[in-house]
Amino acid sequence: MMNMKGKTALVLGVANQRSIACSIAKALSSAGAELILSYANATLAKRVEPIAAELGAKLTIECDLGDDEAIQRLGAKIRKQYDSLDCIVHSVAYAPVEEMNKPFHHTSREGFGIALDISVYTLIAVLKELEDLLKPGSSVLTLSYYGAQKVVPNYGVMGVAKAALEAAVRYLAYSMGEQGVRVNAVSAGPLRTLSTAAISGIIDLQKQIAATSPLRRNIDHEEVAKSALYLLSDCSSGVSGEVIFVDAGMNIMAY
Repeated sequence: MMNMKGKTALVLGVANQRSIACSIAKALSSAGAELILSYANATLAKRVEPIAAELGAKLTIECDLGDDEAIQRLGAKIRKQYDSLDCIVHSVAYAPVEEMNKPFHHTSREGFGIALDISVYTLIAVLKELEDLLKPGSSVLTLSYYGAQKVVPNYGVMGVAKAALEAAVRYLAYSMGEQGVRVNAVSAGPLRTLSTAAISGIIDLQKQIAATSPLRRNIDHEEVAKSALYLLSDCSSGVSGEVIFVDAGMNIMAY
């Protein structure tokens, strides 16, 4: 087990026990990190507060990352208790449900803007706000998906948003690298989460991966969390600007 004792981690985007953010938070906690959890709205509080209690999180913060003033309040609340952050996990993505499962060229201007704002710009906005708390050696992680690089039916505008997110990882790794801050992404295979429930055909895709991926199986939340922990820890001190696939090897296949 990697040692994260003495480190403080902010995990953005915890939704429920089945969210990838929750699995990463558990891995960080098990490795000894002190947690700060943030969730999107009051509706999610009843799901997130028990998780925070279970993991011994010292602070939980409601924050609508689509609101710059809310991000400023997030920063202010963190600074009241902490002088620095060692890790930030950005597990935030959204597109209006009506933009999914339809031909991509039918994407609306408004839906496109929302998907890019919430799925990509929120990472940039958070790092801008919390820049002063990130000391040399800090690590930032976001979550992508194979649909950023290849066409996944019914994924539509989210695939374009994830492609932009991966590009943002590279540019952020460069712009923050001078401060000694690393920025990476994990591209996880399709898992059953609150967000993937809106994507038609997810079960068929999982069956295909189980049958044709190099490992002949699907991945699980814990495997994503373990890879995330590596990228957040000092074990990956020389890694930045990368997208690490955790998908049973499916990304290497030509079909």
